[in-house]
Amino acid sequence: MTAVALESGYWSALGEGVGAILLYAVIGLVLMLIGFYAIDLTTPGNLRGMVVEGKPNAIIVTAAGIISMALIVVLAIYSSGGKLSEGLIAALVYGLVGIIAQIISVRVLERALGIDIGVALRAETYTVEILVVAAAHFALGLVVAFAIL
Repeated sequence: MTAVALESGYWSALGEGVGAILLYAVIGLVLMLIGFYAIDLTTPGNLRGMVVEGKPNAIIVTAAGIISMALIVVLAIYSSGGKLSEGLIAALVYGLVGIIAQIISVRVLERALGIDIGVALRAETYTVEILVVAAAHFALGLVVAFAIL
């Protein structure tokens, strides 16, 4: 029978890694919730209610916002170079700045293009202009995420 020998400090390193994953997951979740509520506060109507009701355009915009926040958090983690405390702070700060930049930019783009986001979100069926809004969320998430690097 062969015994498996683990390197000294293996369990400690494993525990630190699991802890880091959990902390980043909490920050990611908090940022996504803040981002969702920021989008909700800056759009006409109750975005959460529209998502619950199954309004397709509200669901698409919400999904695009969540994906863009995830991109920001992922690159903030990546840029931290494995330093947990710096990575957590960077993810939180960059995430909050990203939310603000994203909300302002998307609202400006909607106005510039003449998109009535309130009407589009409340629509019972999918409308094509919502792709521009979703793309704006995604694109701004990419811009902020790569600016972190």
